[in-house]
Amino acid sequence: MKHDKLVRNKIVEIIEVGGKKCKYHVADDREYESRLRDKLFEEVQEFFHDPSEEEMADINEVLNAIMEHYGIDAYEMETARQAKRYGRGGFEDRIVLEEVAE
Repeated sequence: MKHDKLVRNKIVEIIEVGGKKCKYHVADDREYESRLRDKLFEEVQEFFHDPSEEEMADINEVLNAIMEHYGIDAYEMETARQAKRYGRGGFEDRIVLEEVAE
C-alpha cells in the first residue's frame, strides 16, 4: 500500500514491530516544508470530518513542527496572538464581513 506522506517519528518502528516492511526516506528542508503544508491540510480535513480532541491534537502537533522548522518561538507567537486578539478581537462573535464601502 502506497502512502507518500509525512508521518510521525515512530510510525516506521510501529509498522516494523507489527511484522510489516516499509520504504521511507528523510525529507530535506524544501520537501519537509511542502510535506508539512500537506500534513496540516490533511489534519484540518480530518478534524472537520471528526471534530474531536484527538484530531485537534494532530493539528497542534503539525503546527508545533511548523513553528520549530521556521524557528518561531511559542512564547512570542502566543504574545502576538494575544496582541491581535486585544486589538482586533477573536472570532467567537461569528461576524461575517460582507462589504466595505468608501
